Amino acid sequence: MSELDERIISKAIIERYMKRLLDYLETDVAIVGGGPAGLVCGYYLAKNGVKVALFDKRLTIGGGMWGGAMLFNEIVVQEMGREILDEFDINYEKYTDGYYTACSIEAVTTLISKATKAGLAIFNAIEVEDVVFKQIDGQYRVNGLVVGWTTVNMAGLLVDPIVVTSKYVVDATGHDADVTTVLARKGGVTLNTPTGGVVGERPMWAEVGERSTVEQTKEVYPGLVVAGMAAVAVSGSHRMGPVFGGMLQSGKRAAEIIMEKLKK
Repeated sequence: MSELDERIISKAIIERYMKRLLDYLETDVAIVGGGPAGLVCGYYLAKNGVKVALFDKRLTIGGGMWGGAMLFNEIVVQEMGREILDEFDINYEKYTDGYYTACSIEAVTTLISKATKAGLAIFNAIEVEDVVFKQIDGQYRVNGLVVGWTTVNMAGLLVDPIVVTSKYVVDATGHDADVTTVLARKGGVTLNTPTGGVVGERPMWAEVGERSTVEQTKEVYPGLVVAGMAAVAVSGSHRMGPVFGGMLQSGKRAAEIIMEKLKK
């Protein structure tokens, strides 16, 4: 075995990462949030030939699915989400009629693996600070993201971010709906919601929450689509708790909405 050269190792990491980052500074779709909805959305977009990148402020991708419920790393998926488990070849067992369980660790790692192999580019430990907001062909729309290192923001250092441009942005940031919230606060825009703003999440009601997670997956402002728990929070619907069928289907629905719009 030849001797390892530390310089080559460092150079390889820097060059290959920078090549990938430079390639995705301009992309068709930028997804914010690497939970189940974001990963599923990225998978279906990439599978259909869309250039798509996902940014997550955490080091680990997968959102809240890793811990199942209260750190019991088992998840429940009802009938509406079973087709996604089949699509990703995730092992599951029937618990009772309409309810299936799967290991959260296998589910998350498989979602990540299948999405990246389909062509989704994932950038972890990168935090979204703002959106790019422009008037294009007479219409104001979201046109990308302003991003910086999570560690820089945690340290409170005054370092300027960089910009990623995209035709569409997906807010899959969970309960806080970070992207839509910053757009509403800084842009002074009217969203496609009952109040025109971010309504806020209501208390748990699993049946309503699961249904509305998919129903409220939509374009809330030109160029900005909400998915998963962000869709629930923005629309003012109920949270659903530790069941993931709606989250998975919401990711697929977000991809379908964007692909239809890109065709036009």
